[in-house]
Amino acid sequence: MVNRIADRMSLLQMESAFTVLARANELESQGKNIVHLEIGQPNFKTPQNIIDATYAALNEGKTGYTQTEGILPLRNAPQNIIDATYAALNEGKTGYTQTEGILPLRNAIAKYCRDYKKVNVDAENVVVVPGGKPIMFFTLLMLAQPGDEVICPNPGYPVYESVIRFSGAKPVSMPLLEKNGFRLDLERLKQDINEKTRLIILNNPANPTGGVFSREDITGIADAIRGKGIYVMSDEIYDRIIFGEQPISIASLPGMMDQTIILDGFSKTYAMTGWRLGYGVMNKELASHMKMLMGNSNSCAASMTQWGGVEALEGTQEPVTKMVAAFKERRDYLVEALNKIEGIRCSLPEGAFYVFPNISAFGLTSDEFASRLLNEAGVAALSGKAFGSYGEGFMRLSSANSLENLKIAVERISTFVKTLKR
Repeated sequence: MVNRIADRMSLLQMESAFTVLARANELESQGKNIVHLEIGQPNFKTPQNIIDATYAALNEGKTGYTQTEGILPLRNAPQNIIDATYAALNEGKTGYTQTEGILPLRNAIAKYCRDYKKVNVDAENVVVVPGGKPIMFFTLLMLAQPGDEVICPNPGYPVYESVIRFSGAKPVSMPLLEKNGFRLDLERLKQDINEKTRLIILNNPANPTGGVFSREDITGIADAIRGKGIYVMSDEIYDRIIFGEQPISIASLPGMMDQTIILDGFSKTYAMTGWRLGYGVMNKELASHMKMLMGNSNSCAASMTQWGGVEALEGTQEPVTKMVAAFKERRDYLVEALNKIEGIRCSLPEGAFYVFPNISAFGLTSDEFASRLLNEAGVAALSGKAFGSYGEGFMRLSSANSLENLKIAVERISTFVKTLKR
C-alpha cells in the first residue's frame, strides 16, 4: 500500500538545528567527540533549587492534569519513576533531545510493543510526543484533508471529532451501543467505508464506555480494509487497564502494521498524566512525517520525563498490577451500587476506569442531569452527550477516585434521583 499523505505536509520543513543535533548525537553514540554549536541551548545545569522543587512536587503527587483537563488516575506516579526522573535532573539531562525522542526510550517502547502488543517494530517506528493528544492532531494533519471521511467511535473521546473537523475532513460516526456491549456493528462499519474513507479511529478499551472490542471485531475491521488506502489510528492508552481478556492491537495482525498508527503513552498506566509523555508507533515513512510535525510544533518532549519513561517500561511493573487491582475493585463497587439505584442501569465495563450508566429513565437530557447533579448534589460527572450523539441518555463517571469518595458520590446520587419525577 502506498502512503497517501495530505497535501499540507509538503509545506513543512524540519528545523535545521534539530536535524544537525540528531546527527551529532548519533556520532557521539559511536564514540566521536562533538562540540555542540548547533543548538541554542545553555550549557549550564538547571539550578539545584529548581531541581529540588521539582522533586518535591513529584513526591507530593503534583503530577496530575491541571484543572483545564480531566481526571488523574492516582495521586502519585510510582516512586521508581520519580527517582529516575530526579536522577536525570541531577545528571543534567534537561536539554533538547532528538525530535523523535531519546533512543533509550524509543528502544524501550519498541521492545514493549514487541513483548506486550505483539507488534514487530524497532526504534525507528517510534515518535515520542508530549502526551497522547499530539498523535491525534498529527495523524489527522498528516493524513486527512477536505473531501476525506474519518470514521470515529460515538460515543467516543470528543477530541477525535474535534480534530477531524479541524483537519477539514468529515467525521462519520461508528455507533457503540449499549445493547451491543458498546462494541461496534461490523456490518454497519463495512457499509460506511467508501472511496472517501481515509482513516478509522479505534479506542480499545474505550473512553467513555469502558467497552472492549473482541478479537473478532478487530480481525473483521482488518479484513475490511487490508491493502486499501485506509489507515487506522488505534488509541491503546488504556490497554493495560483491563479486567478480562487482553485486547489485541490491530497492528499485530498480518499486513496491518503498515496501515496503523498506534497511540499510547504513560498517563493512565503509570499515573503520569501531568508528565505529558506519549508516543506513536507507525511505519517508518509515516514516522518521518510525524517527526516533521513534531519538530515544527514542540521541538521535543521534556527530556527528564523521557528518562522517567524509560524506567516506567524497564523497571518493576508491580505498581501497575496494584493500580489495576484497585481500579477493578472500584469498578465492581460502583457498577453494583449504581444498579441498586432505581432508574439507573449500568453495564459492567471490561477496561479503562470509567462507568457509563444509562439515566434516560429520569426524563432529563444528559446535560441537564449532569448540571443538576453537580449543582444540587455536589457530584461532578460528565454528560454522555459530551462524547457524541449516541451518548445521550448516559453519564460518564470516573472510577479513578478513592473507594471512600465513590461511596460518598453514590450516596449523593441516590439521594438526588429521588427528587426527580419519572
